[in-house]
Amino acid sequence: MTLYTATYFVHLTCAMTSISFFLLRGIWMLTDNGMLGHKFTRIAPHIIDTLLLGSAIVLLFIVGQYPFINHWLTAKVIALIAYIVLGTIAIKRGKTKGQRSIALVAALITFAYIVSVAISRDPMGFLGG
Repeated sequence: MTLYTATYFVHLTCAMTSISFFLLRGIWMLTDNGMLGHKFTRIAPHIIDTLLLGSAIVLLFIVGQYPFINHWLTAKVIALIAYIVLGTIAIKRGKTKGQRSIALVAALITFAYIVSVAISRDPMGFLGG
């Protein structure tokens, strides 16, 4: 197994784990489940997302493509920032459940956009024709 293959596998695994756990926490937020406040629930996303970001950085160097040079990667970075902000609003910063619900849906759409950009290597992702 090459370094690229191993790192890519870690990246995809972390991405799927991150979004799955985010969706679960979103459901817990909507249902007022006490698990949302559990210590593991608060710490695990940071560990998963750190591994996700770390593997992304390693992949950048392996393939020699970089944000602000390759437009599709720039789009992913900007969308990632939007996803983080929306996710924070959805899980803990939204003042009402309505605000948190809208942010949750927007974050999930943003994640789908990030995946579509990664697959197509087109900054428009699913927004393009």
